[in-house]
Amino acid sequence: MPNRSTSKNSERAYGLSIYCPIKNEHEGDVSFTSLVRTALQDFKEDEDSPMAKVPNTYLARFFIVDDVIFESFPHTNDHLQSAYLAFSTNFHGNLDEYLTGMYENMNTKIHNVWQYCYGFEKVKDAASFIAYIKKVQVETSYFFVGSNDDSLPEQLKSLYLKQEFSKFVFANQSKSDDELLAAYKEFDARTKPAVLEGPTWRAGAGSLKNVNKG
Repeated sequence: MPNRSTSKNSERAYGLSIYCPIKNEHEGDVSFTSLVRTALQDFKEDEDSPMAKVPNTYLARFFIVDDVIFESFPHTNDHLQSAYLAFSTNFHGNLDEYLTGMYENMNTKIHNVWQYCYGFEKVKDAASFIAYIKKVQVETSYFFVGSNDDSLPEQLKSLYLKQEFSKFVFANQSKSDDELLAAYKEFDARTKPAVLEGPTWRAGAGSLKNVNKG
């Protein structure tokens, strides 16, 4: 399936891309496209992003396509009939389960953004949200997975251990064998490499300042 990663664990990673036409209407003097843009700008970033609460999200991106631009044909008369809300995400697992988790964890944000799009008025619950998304889904033939396709908890633990082990190496240079062994035992006890729940990197975080200690 083109929407799947081409890695050896291709059943795990999924790339979803959707384009939702925004209604050519206004609320007062403000276009629906502007209202969608304002709703997206209200999203917080990093670990406070609503997408950070959606299980198994590797990455996600929202943007608005106002029109098509053909740089090599400046006089073309081809234009979109409406602006589009675009959403792209890479995640671990099954599409229906992922969209269910997305709706359950951020349905207020979803309605705030998508309410201005054609056809979204039929969305009342997770099941109807899944049906809507599949109607506006486009095939993803190439997508980014900066990972080995493991689950999000495994990815976050790996990021945490990579960061912490780099600190460990820097802090313990030139120590004797006995000192190094003692330091490593302390490192192992503190970081708990086999425990995914924590300490670990927080979903959406840009740094380890707010480590999830489990």
